[in-house]
Amino acid sequence: MRIRSRRPLTAVAASLAVLMGTAACSWSGSSDAAAGDGTLTVAGPLPIENLDPHGAASMDGGTQLAARAIYSPLVTASGPGKFKGDLAAKWAPNEDATRWTFTLRSGVEYTDGTPVTAQEVAASFERVLAAKGPLAGNFGGYSVEAPDKKTVVFTSKTPDAAFLGKITSFFVTPKAAKGKGFFQKPVGSGPFQVTSFEPGQSLKLKPNSGYWNGKPDVSELEFQSVPEVSARMTAIRTGEVDVTWSMPDDQIAQLKSDTNLNVDTIPSPGVNTMWMNSSTPALEDAAVRRALWQGVDFKSIIKSLYPETGSPADSVVSPAVLGYAKQQPVKYDKAAAKAALKKGGFDFSKKIRFQFSQPNFRQFVEAVASDLSEIGVKVEPLEKEQAVFLDDLLAMKWDMNIQQIGSQGFDAATNLGRLYPCAAKRTGYCNKNLDKVLAEAGSTTDIDERKDLYAQATKTIWTDAVGMYPMFVEQPYAWRKSVKGFELSPDGMPTFEKVKVSDE
Repeated sequence: MRIRSRRPLTAVAASLAVLMGTAACSWSGSSDAAAGDGTLTVAGPLPIENLDPHGAASMDGGTQLAARAIYSPLVTASGPGKFKGDLAAKWAPNEDATRWTFTLRSGVEYTDGTPVTAQEVAASFERVLAAKGPLAGNFGGYSVEAPDKKTVVFTSKTPDAAFLGKITSFFVTPKAAKGKGFFQKPVGSGPFQVTSFEPGQSLKLKPNSGYWNGKPDVSELEFQSVPEVSARMTAIRTGEVDVTWSMPDDQIAQLKSDTNLNVDTIPSPGVNTMWMNSSTPALEDAAVRRALWQGVDFKSIIKSLYPETGSPADSVVSPAVLGYAKQQPVKYDKAAAKAALKKGGFDFSKKIRFQFSQPNFRQFVEAVASDLSEIGVKVEPLEKEQAVFLDDLLAMKWDMNIQQIGSQGFDAATNLGRLYPCAAKRTGYCNKNLDKVLAEAGSTTDIDERKDLYAQATKTIWTDAVGMYPMFVEQPYAWRKSVKGFELSPDGMPTFEKVKVSDE
């Protein structure tokens, strides 16, 4: 067995920045940095800044990724309308889906040896509601009770057939979980436990020997933050990183040529989404918004920038999601777009503020701005840090923005039902008829009826051009052949309890 000599990847990234600036990967690294010590090092696209799964960072990608390793959910989603029990052994709604009852699995303990009871589940849920963070937005009007140690009952003021999809992002912590001190080295009941945490830099974990579903096989799991794409691609090729994902398309072919790597993609629930702020006077007319959509050659942009992981979208949500309904694609036509803008009284002298946060969107935004400039529309791309982007997003300080929006639990209720009602105040768009359809879709337990209602809602959102919906996303992964048992996760948040690391 060969033992790997590791350097911290933050140091690797820093040294690469000095050597390469922002150039493409050219660092050769150590050729004998092979797996074999049982340590699994992972570098995803987003840093892990916070280990509190209940508060302001509850729906942050890094926090959710870490939570899957440290804590336990009640259930996990395995596909559209399909769920597997984790802490929960069984569950059932009442007749109108206003009351969901869960029975906990026996014998589950936290890493400090104390049992996980229904009281901890209830306390965790109440903490989510009190924090009023992004996760709490899924559970307005809910209450929870624990009538005994194994039973938890969630009650809603209105029917909620999509509750299972929403609850997949809820994780259970001990009653004592509060404050930064606890979440620096938290106690959980998941497959791993924290040994050290440097926010935004490194999270190190060891296997939870008492994990209910079997102790993981790796000796250590480390999540490293390597924000520079070129550094991350070099690290996976040299063996400093064992697993990574969300690679740029222009790197995938090169990674596929490496005989030490496995590279594959999986359809995701994500859709590259460009909302247009309907409360902006220039964009309040649906005909204007649709004309702007018609003025962008998304097919060519996708072919150029995302040949491996992108395909033109024909719906607001992905085909991997319960509630997907195919729509008629918006055809690119510059002349028709410009004529429609003139007819709609569009003010060509005003700039459209187009905000984004992730660097991988930079070229996409520039391409959209270029196409719109050809029909006389002025666009100001605004790249913002993630925290600023989120603050400005909620404050509606933008005219257009781009995000990759998924559907939690593979259910359209966590996308359409959460983001498009008037009360959500996310897009500046308000349609009382749409609100009614979305409310009906979220309240019925009849799957076919839900699909039909979400199809109606999708048609309205698409026709009124609440946003532009250019691209379905495939999630790419690269992992070294020394990593065995790794399963691709559609939502970009893989788990590692069944992974083994061996000699290459």
